[in-house]
Amino acid sequence: MTTIIILIVIVLLVILYISLYNSLVKLKTYTQESWSQIDVQLKRRNDLIPNLLETVKGYSHYEKDTLSQIVNLRNKLINNNTDRKDTMKVSDELSNSLKSIFALSENYPDLKADAEYQKLMEELTNTENKIAYSRQLYNSSVANFNMKIQTFPTSIVAKIHHFTPATYLETSNEEKSVPNISFNEENN
Repeated sequence: MTTIIILIVIVLLVILYISLYNSLVKLKTYTQESWSQIDVQLKRRNDLIPNLLETVKGYSHYEKDTLSQIVNLRNKLINNNTDRKDTMKVSDELSNSLKSIFALSENYPDLKADAEYQKLMEELTNTENKIAYSRQLYNSSVANFNMKIQTFPTSIVAKIHHFTPATYLETSNEEKSVPNISFNEENN
């Protein structure tokens, strides 16, 4: 009888251990998938930028610095596939630069009326919103994962299998600040 009870306890502990391990794997996978969603939206934005720049070029004779900054940031973002923190920093800088392009339409009424520009701006705005949502989803999945690896008894399984806390995406100071937009008063 004692042997049966011991076997039942051992089987229950093994089942608990496997269940805890599987829950950690699921949460880690969900966190990675959440990051992938950010990557998808960043790629989508990067694909839209060349079309936007082509549309804006004809109207913005005096905004070459802003346009070249956007191109440089886009290229930097495309070439940076390793560090999440750097990726998000460059992404934030790019978002701030794109806000300058959004403001261009106020100085160029013909640009504001251009159907292609309007379509691209709508797509970029939607993409920026999706990036923000994806960041929120990622941080939520990080919170769930980190909470799970810090609570008992899951923390024991996490330590045995070397699960480490995931890093939150934080809003940079640049992203929190209002962008400085200046337009040259020169004419052609």
